[in-house]
Amino acid sequence: MTVRGESRLVWDLPLRLFHWALVICVAGAWITSELGVEWFGWHKRFGYALIVLVAFRVAWGFVGPEHARFGSFVRGPRALLGYLRGLGSREPVQTTGHSPLGALAVLAMLLLLAVQGLTGLFANDAIFNNGPLYGYVTGAMSDQLTMLHKANFEWLLALIGLHIAVIALYAVWKRVDLVRPMITGRKRSAGLPPGEGLASQRLWLAAVLVALAAGVLWRVIETAPRASMSFF
Repeated sequence: MTVRGESRLVWDLPLRLFHWALVICVAGAWITSELGVEWFGWHKRFGYALIVLVAFRVAWGFVGPEHARFGSFVRGPRALLGYLRGLGSREPVQTTGHSPLGALAVLAMLLLLAVQGLTGLFANDAIFNNGPLYGYVTGAMSDQLTMLHKANFEWLLALIGLHIAVIALYAVWKRVDLVRPMITGRKRSAGLPPGEGLASQRLWLAAVLVALAAGVLWRVIETAPRASMSFF
């Protein structure tokens, strides 16, 4: 376990890099989609990176350090209700890893991001650009997946907005900073169970998982049938 002064290492480096890389990818994909068709190539690159990141996070949820694992923070309805009852109090609530409410946000975010990335592989822009797996589906199916891709992004933006609002609420109401620990990886020792912290960050395993996810995605894209859009 790593302890420095009055703080403990809780969030491993791979998890923190995932978080901020995801912010860049979502923002980049959004901006390039708004800039026009000439930016479609960059839009796809951000989408590819997003898929690799989500695949990594799902795997990390099973083999990563303790507080990154789904089994350490996904709780049942009773734990969630108990946590929600305490939100009305200004008393700071410190959890070692994700809170029960944060666990729901993580699962919902991963689901929406997965849908966003995967539908984008089959989508088209109704002009002359299409996703790398467009050749696997009919034009009508691609149009449906494109509609889902666009609608899902609205849900994703809503969830991101809620996420930011909760961070602000915790900062103002609970006087708990949720941003700094995701940068430094450390939380204040006060309020944490004795002896809890990370002993290993498993950096080599994270690198292997990212490389594996990127390799599989590259292979899938390279072996996909090439198909161009036709309106005649």
